[in-house]
Amino acid sequence: MTPFLDLTDIDVAYPPKRVVQEVSLRMHCAGIGCLLGPSGCGKTTLLRAIAGFEPLQRGSIRLEGVELSRPGWTLPPEQRRIGMMFQDLALFPHLTIADNVAFGLRGWKAAERRARVRDLLRLVGLDEYARRYPHQISGGQQQRVALARALAPRPRLLLLDEPFSSLDVTLREDLAREIRTILLREGIGGLLVSHDQFEAFAFADEIGVLHEGRLLQWDSAYNLYHRPADRFVADFIGQGVLLTGRIGEGSRVCTELGHIGGVLPAGCAPGDPVEVLVRPDDVIHDDASPLNAEVVERTFRGAEFLYTLKLPSGARLLCLAPSHHNHAPGQRIGIRLDIDHLVMFRRGNG
Repeated sequence: MTPFLDLTDIDVAYPPKRVVQEVSLRMHCAGIGCLLGPSGCGKTTLLRAIAGFEPLQRGSIRLEGVELSRPGWTLPPEQRRIGMMFQDLALFPHLTIADNVAFGLRGWKAAERRARVRDLLRLVGLDEYARRYPHQISGGQQQRVALARALAPRPRLLLLDEPFSSLDVTLREDLAREIRTILLREGIGGLLVSHDQFEAFAFADEIGVLHEGRLLQWDSAYNLYHRPADRFVADFIGQGVLLTGRIGEGSRVCTELGHIGGVLPAGCAPGDPVEVLVRPDDVIHDDASPLNAEVVERTFRGAEFLYTLKLPSGARLLCLAPSHHNHAPGQRIGIRLDIDHLVMFRRGNG
């Protein structure tokens, strides 16, 4: 089956530095994906290469089997059937909402253009705002106008370059879900660039974590959280700490918090030093437990407290506990581990 979007071993450079290195990924069936990583990791550069704004030094990019880029040749952006939503939205302040949406349809017949604009404004819930100007609507509504404008020429793929970054957290996640629903309804693929994992979880079926220009893992959000392939992914997705331990007999790991069973990394043998990923939801507050730790910090989250705990060795853990368990810094609380998915790395290896 031909992939919808196929990136094969691509490099992008701003000489002499390679910004994107040996990246390969595949999206199928007009899927919904996200490129996730910290600032400067190369995710926006990769998105610009897909859009046709940056040439390749190596590899190829294909959309529905059609080659878009290879070293020495790039199909012009306007011929790619790819739409783009930018971080600054770039709405024209002197044009009405309807005229902003119609901007990319200048080659269409007038009646077809009006019908397309009307349908899109209805799709994004702004059909009553057609005659208003961008400054007369809210930030979230401006995002919907930018989406309608990007969808107007009927692209096969929509690229979104952190378009929600100026919005508050709740609105970002809500809008990401709304846009996802619209893309699925229209049968259009989507690829979002973000540094916010919760925004990525709300939007994408598959997420690629980038670090220093390399794609470390392209996977579902569930697998990124529970089965990270790399120390950086384990640290970047979710919260957690790496607890030192040593391989014991019978596929068990000996740690300061007791013995933990699970599938061991390939090549591990009894006596090998390892690090076990411990998430806040793996640490259960249990007053009956013989294990205890000192509360160093606490953050109130409504239904829960997020505690930072210090073990006798000085190692620190995070623990989520119901907020009716209210313990002040300096107090000691009982804890136990309840790890369903053992994530472990050999100490000194990625």
